[in-house]
Amino acid sequence: MSMINTIADPLAKVTARIQQAVAAARRNGETVRLIAVSKTHPANLLAQAYACGQRDFGENYLQEALEKQAELTDLADIVWHFIGPIQSNKTRAIAKNFAWIHSIDREKIAQRLNEQRPDDLPPLQVCLQVNIDDENTKSGVSLAELPALAKVVSQLPRLQLRGLMAVPAAKDNIQQQRAGFAKLHGALVQLQQLGYTVDTLSMGMSGDLEAAIAEGATMVRVGTDIFGARASA
Repeated sequence: MSMINTIADPLAKVTARIQQAVAAARRNGETVRLIAVSKTHPANLLAQAYACGQRDFGENYLQEALEKQAELTDLADIVWHFIGPIQSNKTRAIAKNFAWIHSIDREKIAQRLNEQRPDDLPPLQVCLQVNIDDENTKSGVSLAELPALAKVVSQLPRLQLRGLMAVPAAKDNIQQQRAGFAKLHGALVQLQQLGYTVDTLSMGMSGDLEAAIAEGATMVRVGTDIFGARASA
């Protein structure tokens, strides 16, 4: 077996799942972008996925991401998404090295990313992270606080507000999974009704991407089903 086949088969299976879910949801003409999430896995596996046509890659941890980016500088059209919690002391490096940010959940972080985004780069494409189930252990703005944060972020010139992201509480069946994703979809619709030109729902992972796509996901973030179990630190 060639090196590339270690990723080619699972990547193809995930892509097929996405296509089947899109068809089942009767979302003709719409696309769902697959964000391959490789936390704790080495850069060579990302290179294998890239060789199979994957272009969007999600990273949770800044230092790990910067190391991978340094190894993969020859992959010119790769698109880097930061999807993890954002600490204030990490905003400068995140603003410089990513195209998408999925995890903005407070005004201070948004302001810093805006100030620190280099002028020679296009605006950061950003999603606001919503704590859809009000879990104490998860990051994210509450649904009640979402409109105020959206207003602030939409006025920052170096950020382009694109939509919402969430990691709902784990559920046992697809109906329960869909209920959480439906809440996020509803929040996006409310922002659209307020006049925001938002079009992105970043939701769904290895275990629940079908439910997410049924409720309108435009990006799914898949790690385990592509790269395997998380590597030990």
